[in-house]
Amino acid sequence: MRLVLPRLYVILDAALLKIPAKECAKSLVDAGVRLIQYRNKRASGRELFETSCDLVEYLNPAGVQFIVNDRADVAALAGARGVHVGQDDLGVEQARVVMGDRKWVGVSTHNAGQFRSALETSADYVAIGPIFATGSKESPDPVVGVGFVRETRTMTDSPIVAIGGITLERAAEVIDAGADSVAIISDILRAENVGKRARQYSDLLERRDSVQ
Repeated sequence: MRLVLPRLYVILDAALLKIPAKECAKSLVDAGVRLIQYRNKRASGRELFETSCDLVEYLNPAGVQFIVNDRADVAALAGARGVHVGQDDLGVEQARVVMGDRKWVGVSTHNAGQFRSALETSADYVAIGPIFATGSKESPDPVVGVGFVRETRTMTDSPIVAIGGITLERAAEVIDAGADSVAIISDILRAENVGKRARQYSDLLERRDSVQ
């Protein structure tokens, strides 16, 4: 059965959080978010594990899918729904060994070659981007544009997550181009009211789907 992802995929990037991760997660859940990833590039393994456990403890009973960035070992030990790996992390199949067949493994891709390679793995979903210019990474890959969403959509029926510089004004356009889900970082985490901004995304994407 094909995996169906929520339209909105929020990434809690520790570098941008103004409040504790769990407090932010509660605001997101109250706003209707059902898919959350935690990313902390600077944390020690212990710190990442402890924060992930706190998030799992809250998010799992709430019915929210929780993903750990980079670290399959931490994701598995914490009881997360899955792990998301990049091009420089463990490969999809190595992460799969750690996570098992019942958990999700997502992978980031930044060009057509990487996307095609990802389709040959057991990845449950493939992320593409940056769709637009982004400030959430120190050394971002080249912008691929909405056209790349349309191009990759023709290559697979597997879930595609679009990421990178997506704003409220652009989200529907990206979904219309073929993405199953939009991953948002800065436009939500840097908002004055995180929950309110997330609710705007949820409402927008729900309206978009209701008229299709």
